Amino acid sequence: MTDQAVDTGSPAETAGSEGTSDATVPQFFGRERELKQLYADIEHVGLDTLAGRKPARARVLLIAGRPGFGRTALAEELARRLLADDDRRDGPFRARLTDPGGARVPTERTARELLDQLGVTGPPGADGDELSGMVREALAGRRALLLLDDAADAEQVDPLLPDDSDCLVVATSEGPLTGIPDVRPCTLGGLDAASAVRLLAGLIGDVRITVDPRTAESLAEECGGLPAALLMAGGWLAAHPMASVSDLARRLREQPDDSEQPIGARPLARVLRLVHDSLPPAAARTLRLLALAPGGTADVHSASALSGCSVHTARTTLDDLVALGLLRSDGTDRPQYEVPGCLEPLLWTLLEARDRPAEVQLARARMLERTVRLLQSCRAVTEPEGSPARRGLAALPRSLRFPGPDEAAAWLRSRRPALLASARLAVADGGLDTLARRLVSALVRALAVHEGTEAAAPDLYGLHGLVLAVAERRDLPRERAAALLNLADLDAGTGRTREALARYRAALDAGRAAKDPYATGRAMESVGGAYAELGDYQRAADWYGRALAQRLTRDERADEARLYGRLGAVHTYAGRYGEALRNWRAAAAGYRRLGDVPAQARALSEAARVQEYAGRPRESLQTCQEAVHWAGRAGDVRLQAALQLRLADTFERLGDPAAARLHRGLADSLLRDEDATYEIRSAVTEN
Repeated sequence: MTDQAVDTGSPAETAGSEGTSDATVPQFFGRERELKQLYADIEHVGLDTLAGRKPARARVLLIAGRPGFGRTALAEELARRLLADDDRRDGPFRARLTDPGGARVPTERTARELLDQLGVTGPPGADGDELSGMVREALAGRRALLLLDDAADAEQVDPLLPDDSDCLVVATSEGPLTGIPDVRPCTLGGLDAASAVRLLAGLIGDVRITVDPRTAESLAEECGGLPAALLMAGGWLAAHPMASVSDLARRLREQPDDSEQPIGARPLARVLRLVHDSLPPAAARTLRLLALAPGGTADVHSASALSGCSVHTARTTLDDLVALGLLRSDGTDRPQYEVPGCLEPLLWTLLEARDRPAEVQLARARMLERTVRLLQSCRAVTEPEGSPARRGLAALPRSLRFPGPDEAAAWLRSRRPALLASARLAVADGGLDTLARRLVSALVRALAVHEGTEAAAPDLYGLHGLVLAVAERRDLPRERAAALLNLADLDAGTGRTREALARYRAALDAGRAAKDPYATGRAMESVGGAYAELGDYQRAADWYGRALAQRLTRDERADEARLYGRLGAVHTYAGRYGEALRNWRAAAAGYRRLGDVPAQARALSEAARVQEYAGRPRESLQTCQEAVHWAGRAGDVRLQAALQLRLADTFERLGDPAAARLHRGLADSLLRDEDATYEIRSAVTEN
């Protein structure tokens, strides 16, 4: 291992050089003693080995220390070296276990994040136990490296540990992970004086350090050796080339301690306060308001909306804050700026002390409104030219428009975690429910358009849950019914039929409370579908009948025809062929009145199937021939081929093999004309 000089990674938790001034700073240096300790821990003999057993789970390495001491940077450097040493090890697979505001990230969300990196899609609505089990299954047989950042306790880490001793987990936390065996924490303190001085030199050059090296050491001491504090100090000195190191050290000594902060965080608080107070008022206010950034990340639009300035001004301000070590940028064409995790609670303290609550709430509302407009633009750009949505898009400012669908989709992918976090925070706030509902609605539509409903289902499940929370809090039965129906549909799609049934019935109650005929009819039909899926055909027929009665009173003919077909299907499954035949005939008649020829042909086909099941082959033959006629009118080649096979089976039963061969030949001829080959089983096989 090379002997470099200071650990840098991000000002959020580490001494990150990313996003600092133009001075070239090594990505990582120093912490060699800690790295050697961690390497030794990998080879450490655990209790299982001493007992003569192969370890049942992955080894866990713990890097402990307060935010700002460089935990994440050390974990990232260790991962980099481990992957360089072992080309069979894959990863790292990363997840942060604490939100920027300090709240624990639920296991369900952490597991989904890891599954996304592993290329596995977790079913929508699955709980933490199921998803963490999928993580362990996906990691089985792999030499994977996991980075679990900012764990609150062992309960967050334990469900995610791979059941494979070839895997390795590197976790960071403020304290020990009691409950996980064989974990010896590598506890971080401040940087040694030499490394701290070299970090400063990398940021401001050697000249100001060389003229007074003792003062540089004194400045490092004032910063408590915290890499994040040293980054801000170096950024301030780089922005003030006429100031000396001793001048900054003196200013820091004059800064009063914040007695409400833990002792270990006071140096960081002093440096932040000094740097903050040296900023122009507008930039200082922008910095404070970035504490509101969802998910701890902001882009130029969210910063512009928060501070009420132009997008250009916001970008200039954000880049200046990056140069001061106050933010980290990803350096892309549409940059995202990360708010340091160690600074976030300190920024909240400044925000509460210096900004009125009404101003903070207004800034949050501006940010949500801007996000809604961006999401609407993201969806509208996919609409055809000349459509109402595209005309509305043309009226938006240029900064809110996307050049095309690809750029909109890329923006949505990059901002997706922050957008989901924004929706969660907006709903949790409780004071901006109207904006929260608009935001969730716009995000649902954008995800559905760009990713498809099936691919976006896990995120949509969470978003519909947020809508339900607002609807219940505000007593909005119509919205509650809609959210319950959407959640139930997703439950049904993943096989949780009983959970779906409970939600459909709750949606029915909400629809009745709202006097919403669409919601009540949809809920009754869905309840019937759930019972049919559970094999309770009697109840399914009852609920389909209730839904049909409502449709008949409202003269909703397309829905009537569909429900007649559903009744025909469940009666068929239950063996009530007389009822089934009457309903399929009614469905065919309904589709005929609507002019829906393909649906009419399919309904007649099902009627012929029921007649065949009922032992009435001649009637089935006649109905099937009628269905063939309408399928030909509809141009449905696959249905025609299927019906020809059914006719062949029927003639076979009636003792006419020549006619059976003729119809099978016709089916083969129809299928040869198709580009693809379809498997169509005969009615005998299906029976």
